[in-house]
Amino acid sequence: MKVDNALCSLRDIYRAIREFELEFSQKHDLCLNEGMLLCTLCTEMYSSSEIASNLGLSNSNASKVIRSVEEKGLIERRLGKEDKRQMYFVLSSTGRKKLKEIKEADSEIREVLMEIINKRADQ
Repeated sequence: MKVDNALCSLRDIYRAIREFELEFSQKHDLCLNEGMLLCTLCTEMYSSSEIASNLGLSNSNASKVIRSVEEKGLIERRLGKEDKRQMYFVLSSTGRKKLKEIKEADSEIREVLMEIINKRADQ
């Protein structure tokens, strides 16, 4: 693949992600990082540094995402069992419901992204 084709493809992928994020935000009242945080916490509890690592965010940005999702009542804090100084985050019951709603809409999301990507392929 030529560099210009690769760059054009990357541009289209970024556009698709931006469009997806806009639709995701409008539909679920969450930004993409907040949604990915819920997915990260679907089976385990994590510390803020583990969340940052899983999401590929700096600790500072992860803290902002955690605070936002916590203010929406979608996650809760838990003290570590062995080290009471350690703080972990888990989905709240509201967060589990929101994640279920997101997962049920997942097929729609894939369709939207594929439409955008296919438009580029047809050009």
